Amino acid sequence: MGKRRFGRLFSGALAVVAVALVAGCAAVNPRSSEDIVKERSQARWNALVQGDVKAAYEYFSPGSRATQSLSDFASGIKIGFWKAVTVDRVQCGGDSCEVHSTIEYEHRGMRVKTPHRETWVREGSNWWFLRR
Repeated sequence: MGKRRFGRLFSGALAVVAVALVAGCAAVNPRSSEDIVKERSQARWNALVQGDVKAAYEYFSPGSRATQSLSDFASGIKIGFWKAVTVDRVQCGGDSCEVHSTIEYEHRGMRVKTPHRETWVREGSNWWFLRR
């Protein structure tokens, strides 16, 4: 066996081992429901703060989207109202999570912070915002 062929075999074997290690780590340490929901909730709020109503609507649960169209949702949104939102914590139990956030907005020229709670549900393999 020549050096070149041995080098290719070694490189191939090394790649297989690296893929197996990465896959093994993912299986041993999957992301928690809380982490996933926190990330999705923050992304939804970021879209609203930026005025991207369509992107925010995409986080609605399938049932919420069935009862409220994008145009109906968009007509009730006041673009620019929210100045910032921080998802503070998420508590999950089973297939639902309660998200606690701090919303910042302007009222009479002053920046106001207020707590907010929302519910997220697991449907299929993903987490969705439950519009009430």
